[in-house]
Parts: sequence; structure tokens; C-alpha cells
Amino acid sequence: MESSKLARRGFVLQGSLGLSAALGGTLFHGLRASAMPQDPPVRNPRSTDGDRRFEPDWKERLTVTVGNSREGSLSASGADFVGENDRVVQAALDYIKRFGGGTVKLLAGTFVFRNSVFLPSGVRLVGSGLDTILTKIASETLAIESDSDWYDREITLGQSGSFQVGDGVVLRAKNPDNGGPIVIKRTLVARDGNRFKLDRGLRENLWIEGKPTCSSLFPILTSENTEDVWIEDLAIDGNKANNQNLDGNYGGCIFLQDCNRYTIRNVTARNYNGDGISFQICHDVLVESCHSHDNQDLGLHPGSGSQRPVMRSNRLERNDQGLFWCWGVKFGLAEDNTMVANRSYGSSIGHNDTDNVMRRNRIVDSGNIGVLFRDDARGIDFWANRNVLEENHILNSGGKDGVAIEVQGKTRELVFRKNELHETRGAQGRVGIRLGKDSGKVEMDSNRIEGFSKDLEDLRGR
Repeated sequence: MESSKLARRGFVLQGSLGLSAALGGTLFHGLRASAMPQDPPVRNPRSTDGDRRFEPDWKERLTVTVGNSREGSLSASGADFVGENDRVVQAALDYIKRFGGGTVKLLAGTFVFRNSVFLPSGVRLVGSGLDTILTKIASETLAIESDSDWYDREITLGQSGSFQVGDGVVLRAKNPDNGGPIVIKRTLVARDGNRFKLDRGLRENLWIEGKPTCSSLFPILTSENTEDVWIEDLAIDGNKANNQNLDGNYGGCIFLQDCNRYTIRNVTARNYNGDGISFQICHDVLVESCHSHDNQDLGLHPGSGSQRPVMRSNRLERNDQGLFWCWGVKFGLAEDNTMVANRSYGSSIGHNDTDNVMRRNRIVDSGNIGVLFRDDARGIDFWANRNVLEENHILNSGGKDGVAIEVQGKTRELVFRKNELHETRGAQGRVGIRLGKDSGKVEMDSNRIEGFSKDLEDLRGR
């Protein structure tokens, strides 16, 4: 049903052109901010020490190759670095880092990690498509048997198990004061029997009363406080069947923290017991033409405080949620993505996620709701305000009481424009758009809604 018909029934609020014009100006100014023209313009730049904004377009940069060493493998032929684990990939990246950046080319083969590979600034990590597979060992969890204070840099396990020096681990416990979780990511760097030294101090108390454990869990590719990095043309497999869960605030096939200007392109992120791709407080991240599927939690997780993410032409399938906008994600763009058969939501957006655009996405067979505006505000006005949904196709959402788009809490100043919401399985109790009782202004223009028991369920009582 066209939204013009809804307007005659009093469901469509007026003034959408004014709001969308103002909102569009804000959004697209923010998205273009990193590419705003220089005045006066910079022409024919020279490489100048300390200038990380302008650089000549060099025709050739330093490149090294990494290949497997398995007997009979052709992938190692002519490779600069030969191996099949995280150490050889890390060594190649660290070599490139010495010279200020360049490309590490991973040849076809499978690399099995015992620890994360840490990405330095200014590098390009490029695989050979789906023939380059990064995966990880099965996880093991053992109890920590001795108390360690927050200033300690060691732990003692009840038994050594299969842990080795160099392994990436997650140390977990309950805070004995408030019962909250303690999660610490570290590397084992030395040992004496079951006693292991860590690469950094704990900075948290791991006391026996909190039942601390050590697990061989880690993100496969990760980085903190770096910038200008490309990850392209490879597959990352999290070995979900043999690993415990590590949630997307700490891990994933790719996990980034406090980074800037990352490009993740043509990457398959699959089978992680957690998230596929997660980045927290990272700005100007581009995720393009990636396939994130069959992960336990979130397919794509633009995380807390991330500004101006662009997520384009990705396929997010069979995760718990396809695209999850975390807290305070602003001026983001999600367009031309396909989200299929995600168990809870195709996409959800919530706490202080404002001024974002979701355009031309196809959201199909979501387990509960196609697009959810969450009620998870913790402040006076921390809802997902001033977001735009336009030209999306949302098909067959939820069960017999499923909803294509649901707005919860006090979310306000939304624009729904030219979306197509379809239900082909019979109307039953299914709803096209549901507006919660406390939700605010929602502008609707030229949406097509077909096959539902209710095209619009407005609980605001207006």
C-alpha cells in the first residue's frame, strides 16, 4: 500500500521535505568531511616528513609475499616469508612496518593461528581471494589456581593443558565486589611449568573467589590505535564448532579498537563464535563487498562511538543479527547491503546512534524484525534519532507476528522514504511498521507496504 494512502488516514506526518533536507545536509557534510577540498588546493604533493595527509601516488611500493610451507604446496614458491601460522604473517607485517608501510601479499593456503595478527599503521594485507584462509586453533579453557593482583604480570594455571608461549588468551573472572565481568586479552610470553608471564600487566584483580579462567581465545586480525590500513581479498574462518564464545566488544574474525581510516574489502568473515567484523571507537572505516556469514553473534558491528562508517555492498547471512549499530555511531552510511536469514534482526540501531542513512539495502527472512530501532537509551535523549531509511526492500520478517520495521522507546525524527515492505507468507498477525507508544515524529513518504495484517500499527494513541 502506498504511503499516500496512509496520509489520508492520518498516519503520515507532514514536513518531511524540510527535515530530510536539513538532515541530508548534515549527513552528507559529515560523510564528506575527510575528503573536503583543500584551500588553497594541494597539487603535485611531495613526500614531506611528518605529513600523513598528503602523499604522492607512488607507482610502486614495498611488497613482500607470504606462502605456506606444506610439502607439495606450490603457494610457497618464490615467497619472501614461508610458514603457515600467525608468526609468519606477523613477521611480514613487522618487516613492512620498518619501512613506513607497504603490502603483505598472502598467497593461496591455510594459515592456522595461535594468536592474533596485530596490524600496524600504513599497511595493506592482501590475500589471494577465498584460496587464502586464516583460521585459529580450537579453544581450551583452564582454571587459574592462584590469586593475582591488578599490578601482577603473571598467572598460574591449575594445569598447563595445551597452552604454549606465544599464545593469545582471554582471562575472565567475576569482579568479587560487584559481580561484573572481568575480561582481559593478553599473550603468554614466558613459562615455568603452569606459571606463565604475560606481555602486559593485568590491571585487574584475578582472585580465586572470582573463579578466574584462561582461554585460548582471540580475534584473528586485530589492531589498536593505528590508522590507514587495508585488509582485502581473503577469507577468515573462526572455527566456531571448536571455540567458546568471545563477544564483539573483544573479538571477531576482525576486531579493531581506537583506529582510523581502515578499508576492509572483499573479505569473507565466517564461523566465528562471536562477531564477524567488529570495530569500536573507530572512525572513517569502509567495509565494502564483504561476506560475513554463519557467525554466532553479529555479522557487522560498527561499535561504540564510531564516526562516519561506510558499509556498502556487503552480504550478511545467517548471523544472529546482520548489521548492528552499537552505541553512539553517527553519520554512518549503510547502502546496497544484503541481509539474509539473520536469526534475530536484519539490522538494529539504538543508543545514541544518530544521523545515519540506510539506503537500498535488501533485508530478507529476518528471524524476528527486519529493522529494529531499539529502546536502550540510558540518558535523557540517547535514542536513535534523526536516522533515514530509504529505498530499502524488507521481505518476510519474523514469525506469524513478525514486524518489518519497529520503533521502540522515545526514538524521534526518523525518515522512512520509498521503502518496499513485503510479506508473501500470508498476513496472519504480521505488521509492516510499528511505532511504539513513546516514539516521536516519524516522517513517511512513498513507502509501499503489502501483505501484512496491519500496514501501520501506531501505538502512540494520536
